[in-house]
Amino acid sequence: MDLPAVNAGFNALSAVLLSFGFFFIRQGQKQVHRHCMVAALGTSTLFLAGYLTYHFKVQTVTRFTDPAWFRPIYLGILLTHTVLAVAILPLILATVILAMRGRFDGHRRLARWTWPLWMYVSLTGVVIYLLLYQVFPQQPGG
Repeated sequence: MDLPAVNAGFNALSAVLLSFGFFFIRQGQKQVHRHCMVAALGTSTLFLAGYLTYHFKVQTVTRFTDPAWFRPIYLGILLTHTVLAVAILPLILATVILAMRGRFDGHRRLARWTWPLWMYVSLTGVVIYLLLYQVFPQQPGG
């Protein structure tokens, strides 16, 4: 199984579900919004499980080396993605907990930060996969 591709698929699906969730809450359809956001949380969780599985099982890390001119751009995307991926987890959990407790004013305030950051992390996850494995395929250990 090509776990990096599967993980990119989970990130892409999370982005789609986040988009639908945003759309439906703007339409006032709270139940559908909730379903979309729970599904996005599920696909992001599956991504995280797949990502950790892949990196614990693979001994060689694929490094972006070629083309050299694009490496700084790739590393900039990777750095922002990684930092925000770490930061977003507690924000997602706090946003979900506020909604579950019916504290929707706090949920909305926090979601204004959580949603765009979560979307950025999901989309840049797909971009990183595409750059590393499709657009500029790298050799493992490169």
